Amino acid sequence: MLGTLNVTLIPDFQSVELEAVRPADVFPEQSAGYRTAKRALDLGFCALVLLPAMVIVALVLLVLNPILNPGPLLFTQKRMGRDCRPFRTVKFRTMWCGAAHQRGPDDPIETHRITPLGRWLRMTRFDELPQIVNVFRGEMSLIGPRPDYFAHAHHYVHTIPGYRHRYMVRPGISGLAQIELGYAQGFEATRLKTAADIDYIRRASLGLDLWIFWRTIVTVWTMRGT
Repeated sequence: MLGTLNVTLIPDFQSVELEAVRPADVFPEQSAGYRTAKRALDLGFCALVLLPAMVIVALVLLVLNPILNPGPLLFTQKRMGRDCRPFRTVKFRTMWCGAAHQRGPDDPIETHRITPLGRWLRMTRFDELPQIVNVFRGEMSLIGPRPDYFAHAHHYVHTIPGYRHRYMVRPGISGLAQIELGYAQGFEATRLKTAADIDYIRRASLGLDLWIFWRTIVTVWTMRGT
């Protein structure tokens, strides 16, 4: 079944014309059944699978961090959420502790600050596990557009046509843009990510969510995260 979804749901977001996008074109009326099933999947999978996994990873990190990654276990950051409202995400810390850095929206990621242990956490995407707290709070979903750092998102809202429309739904721990494009760095990559997210919102369905979920599992298993 998932193999069929992989064939039939190949995204066509490259053809999305951002300048012509309007809110009514992006967000079709979603059935109550889909919304209920999506929320049930979020809560059920987080409680039964991701919560135990997070606890196990946290216990391992409590042992390894003092040696390989000294400092706090968790890292929080202000992100843009649904309706462009701010919220704070929770992640396992992957960078060396130090003075706060103000990276610009188009600046490259500070790879020199990523610890060896942190690099492994990113490759497996285990660093994202604490975001199940945000899912339980209703701030995020398992699947949806990835929330950007609030200051960067605020910049893109004013510079990329259609960017604000990707916040018409709950942001996700994983999403179509993330599995198809990986980490978006810079203006042009963010434009393409925006097109992918708008394509996802337009075609949102439980089948598409399950396909993205499967692709995310494959990424974690093969350690191809960024």
